[in-house]
Amino acid sequence: MTKYLLTRLRQSLITLFLVSIVVFGGIRALPGDPALALAGEERSPQALAAIREAYGLNDNIVVQYGRFIGHALTGDLGTSSRTGLPVADAIGQALPVTLELAALSLLLAVVLGIGAGVVAAVRRGKPEEWLANVIALIGLSVPTFWLGIVLVLGFAVAVPVFAASGYVPFGTDPIDNLRRMVLPAIVLGSGLAAVVMRQTRAAMLDSLSADYVRTARAKGLSKRSVVGGHALRNSLVTVVTVLGLQLGHLISGAVVTEQIFVLPGFGKLTIDAVFTRDYATLQAVVLCTSAAYILINLLVDVVYSVIDPRIRLGGAR
Repeated sequence: MTKYLLTRLRQSLITLFLVSIVVFGGIRALPGDPALALAGEERSPQALAAIREAYGLNDNIVVQYGRFIGHALTGDLGTSSRTGLPVADAIGQALPVTLELAALSLLLAVVLGIGAGVVAAVRRGKPEEWLANVIALIGLSVPTFWLGIVLVLGFAVAVPVFAASGYVPFGTDPIDNLRRMVLPAIVLGSGLAAVVMRQTRAAMLDSLSADYVRTARAKGLSKRSVVGGHALRNSLVTVVTVLGLQLGHLISGAVVTEQIFVLPGFGKLTIDAVFTRDYATLQAVVLCTSAAYILINLLVDVVYSVIDPRIRLGGAR
């Protein structure tokens, strides 16, 4: 197990290093002069020259990249040209909002998606399967922004059960926090729940028709043991793969959802950085997002090894 984890960790670090090169080069390839964005209204040649010297923009690209990596390893992600504050502080304030939203959305997707998928597979051809398929199709078809507006109108305006916008930290007021986060979590998690449901159903149907399930039934095991202990566990490899891939959907979907519900999260920070050409913030946001993807894939590989030991033994060679 240790050898397998070290192998995957080494591959993840190499991937992160290559991603950092692409991110750094991609930001530098954007049209426009970063010094002009930093100068603001002061566009005199002397001011531009001073900014280039202060930020090391006159150095070659290799020196700039080395300086960027060195600062990033110490937690220094630069200074925002929009606010003048450290980018790390802005990310530290925005990231917990998005992480909470993603966690609630993922919890909703896992509970509803896996539960409905198992019921649809076990009750194949019955009304339960048709109902689960219809709900999943609706969840896949409804646009995020439309569902968000409908939920706000229904449960924050007409029936004011939840709050329509804003954010309150969970540690400050847990009840008010959930009132503001439930609707965004439903909007963001509904599409993922539909995908998880359909994939769980397909994987369960394959498992229920496998030889080891028929053997378990022939041994006299209970239906719950056969479904939960044999069929579902072997279906989880497919489900975990889908969850790992769809977590990227949560990150990208959070941009729209946070705009609808006015949440000061990672998505709003990204939009603000794009519109104001805040290159330092944009660079840090893309790098953090890429690191999150890599970490998610690493965690998925670890979960693989727990579910199916054959993957662990094969990957360690």
